[in-house]
Amino acid sequence: MSLKIGIDVGGTFTDFIVAGHGPEAVIHKVLSTPDDPSIAVVAGLEELAARLAPRAQFADFIRSVDTIVHGTTVATNATLTHTGAKCALLTTRGVRDALEMRRGIRERQYDNRYANVKPLVPRYLRVGVGGRLDRNGSELEALSLDDIHSAIALLKAEDIEAVSICFMNAFANPAHEQAAAELVRSELPGAYLTVSTDLLPSIRFYERVSTTALNSYVGPKLNHYLDQLVTRLAAAGFGGVLLIMQSNGGVISPQLAREKAALTLLSGPAGGPSAGLFFSAALGFDRCITTDMGGTSFEASVAIERPSTVNDGEIARHKIALPMLDIHTIGAGGGSIGWLDEGGLLRVGPQSAGALPGPACYGKGGRLPTTTDANLVLGYLDPNFFAGGKMRLDPMAARRAIKENIAAPMGLTIEAAAAGMYRIACNNMAQGVREVTIKRGFDPREFAFVAAGGAGPMHSCMICNELEIPLQIVPPSASVLCAFGMLLSELQHDFVRTFVARLESLDWDRLDATLGDMRREGDRMLEEERVAPPQRRYRVRFDCRYLKQYHEVSFEVVGAAVERRDGAAIARAFHDEHNRLYGYTLEAEGTPIEIINVRMQALGATDRPDYPTERFAGQDARGALKGRRSVYVPESETYETVRIYDEHRLRCGNAIPGPAVIETVTTAIFVSGSFDCVVDRYRSFVLYRKGREDLARNAFERETEKVMA
Repeated sequence: MSLKIGIDVGGTFTDFIVAGHGPEAVIHKVLSTPDDPSIAVVAGLEELAARLAPRAQFADFIRSVDTIVHGTTVATNATLTHTGAKCALLTTRGVRDALEMRRGIRERQYDNRYANVKPLVPRYLRVGVGGRLDRNGSELEALSLDDIHSAIALLKAEDIEAVSICFMNAFANPAHEQAAAELVRSELPGAYLTVSTDLLPSIRFYERVSTTALNSYVGPKLNHYLDQLVTRLAAAGFGGVLLIMQSNGGVISPQLAREKAALTLLSGPAGGPSAGLFFSAALGFDRCITTDMGGTSFEASVAIERPSTVNDGEIARHKIALPMLDIHTIGAGGGSIGWLDEGGLLRVGPQSAGALPGPACYGKGGRLPTTTDANLVLGYLDPNFFAGGKMRLDPMAARRAIKENIAAPMGLTIEAAAAGMYRIACNNMAQGVREVTIKRGFDPREFAFVAAGGAGPMHSCMICNELEIPLQIVPPSASVLCAFGMLLSELQHDFVRTFVARLESLDWDRLDATLGDMRREGDRMLEEERVAPPQRRYRVRFDCRYLKQYHEVSFEVVGAAVERRDGAAIARAFHDEHNRLYGYTLEAEGTPIEIINVRMQALGATDRPDYPTERFAGQDARGALKGRRSVYVPESETYETVRIYDEHRLRCGNAIPGPAVIETVTTAIFVSGSFDCVVDRYRSFVLYRKGREDLARNAFERETEKVMA
């Protein structure tokens, strides 16, 4: 038996999915251990061993695991909670305040109380060093070794944990940074070191210095966690391959994650978009909105044929310019706390009760009302079947928390207050979806909506009503969708080189040389990861703009266009993407196109687990009926007695009219009064708007034909 396990460490739960043990993937959850997440990882593996191999020793089970793909929130949480390393920055003399000045643009110009984000490196530890390069990399002033020695003396006296090195124009010539790094390694061997040209050799100083500082800030903490994880796994007998999820949707080795810790800043949710595409493609859709509502946060992303990426973003208002999936995150989860603001208005989140004490209904000391408490009062959760019955919820504690903190102060019944919390949580998440659709130039009504996370399927119908989305998919692995996506991920490395040139007068030989250097670097890294040449793929992207524009547009360049030296094809791709994003082009005016950066993505295929399918079993779902209970239906704003179904007894083709609730061990699916549901061949739940049977017919009959064939 050779197993592959995906592990996603969240703020409240740590999710596991096991492929290779029988025809169906095995799903498991344990409460996270924020102080040391590796404890929950090993505890979950021990529980899986007891469940899947009860007669075997844990060591025998763990030796049967071939690969573990792990997503971690350690770097993210260190940034969000300001608990990273004590850092220093060596930079060019005269520009040490760039990290704090940012781009000199006030984020909220008319808010006098709005404070700038606290820089990751305090001013006294940002040390200016003599030496200067021009924009082409030619030396204007020699690097001052005396300044570096003085800086190192200061860093020793301050017990610095991590050092960043980022010089002006180093992207054009890394010599000064490499010389400074050699001295730091020699004099401060125990410090975590980040050199900007090793991490991000591209133009724009602020983006580069911020990304470099972020990497050093989270590096020591991630290193410590990976040490704990590797040690615990080794002690348990694990001898397989451990891979770490990156923010770009690919996986890397633990060693590379140690060196480039910033690559893991969105590691946890990065598996979701690939999984969403997998289940959408099964129904013939090449585009989807993937959402994931866990215990603490809600993530939303868009994928068209492949997950959408951006080349820069922010985390906790700190700029990061590494490629990452375009995932929008808000504080909206099952543990999000309901509260009243200064004006007495009801709010939900972003504060979360987390794993401890958790929602009031958990009975672990929580006294504040959360979204989970509201869902319990509204009937979407069965108090005796939470986590498959392993954990009994306390309805009276949930009602008491809502009454004391929301209902009584607002003069509402407990049920009305819970319904208000539910609506506000759904509206918050709908706004999060708008951020990755409407604000990116996409119409959400044209996408399949993939609802995931332990709490997501209870809210997806109301989100889709708000956005007028007619079709939803709730995968069978919805509660651990990100962990499932990790099993689908490939080894992936992103490279960027600044390459300023006009497209019309492009030096193709120089471009070929630049791309060749990046490809050789990709080959070297994939070779170290034992990826055979036939399993390697490369993608090329250009960052271009119209002459005299400030911002670039990033778009994929077909390899054949570069090989043929077809500038017209590259221009066409740029015009089309510019028009999609902004609704216009300057093509008719003949405005020149300027290349700023060239990018290459090196991909190494990994073994993907097979996912089982079912034969069509008919529409009758009565065999899965568990019973009935009173549930709040938002469309009618009343409680109705609705059918409750057992997800594990539903089969391909079963039809479920809304309103209804489908219960699984790890989540519950609320089919509201606006939707009906049918089960597809992967046992995904396809929810379609009432009156839109054409959507169900188009999606489901295609599956029926495949199954019957």
